[in-house]
Amino acid sequence: MMEPLVCHTGLVVPIDRDNVDTDAIMPKQFMKSIARTGFGPYLFDEWRYRDPGYYGKPAEERMPHEGFVLNMPRYAGASVLLTRRNFGCGSSREHAPWALHQYGFRVLVAESFADIFFNNCCKNGILPVRLEAALITRLMNVVEATPGYRLRIDLSAQTVIAPDGEHWTFEIAAALKTLLLEGLDETGATLEFADAIRAFEAQHLERSRWL
Repeated sequence: MMEPLVCHTGLVVPIDRDNVDTDAIMPKQFMKSIARTGFGPYLFDEWRYRDPGYYGKPAEERMPHEGFVLNMPRYAGASVLLTRRNFGCGSSREHAPWALHQYGFRVLVAESFADIFFNNCCKNGILPVRLEAALITRLMNVVEATPGYRLRIDLSAQTVIAPDGEHWTFEIAAALKTLLLEGLDETGATLEFADAIRAFEAQHLERSRWL
């Protein structure tokens, strides 16, 4: 069971790049753990730090790139990531959305996403929002010029709302929207029908005792 996402208001951090791939989001050397937790500290590791990292290396031993946005004090606690075209391209590793979620991101706003990554986000409690390129550029400029800039994302209304009340709509498939609104992954959604599944299995066994 995941935390439902109905409305979210959060500080926005910009990563002004096209084609950010999943190896940049979650570098391969941190994928040795079989747990689904503990990946947040290694998000964008090779961009955030000057020294090589490995799973379990203490943060206090690292050498940060002060100029990278996630290391800037003005973006501390950001939960909305604003980026460009084809975010999440590359391999289909689920570790990428795990790391984003565990770092604290609940919403990603971009011109476009890689298809598998988009679906993986929805199944792991992150809402990916697609907006037109011109609007992304406009938001990039506003965010960079306005410390503390926050957006409100209303999934139920499929709307992104600016601090001044201006708003924009976005599209998302009904099934993925339901998963996020109810805080379910596909296993959780299946278990919603557990009683019906058990009843079917019992009836099937009664009809086919030879099984």
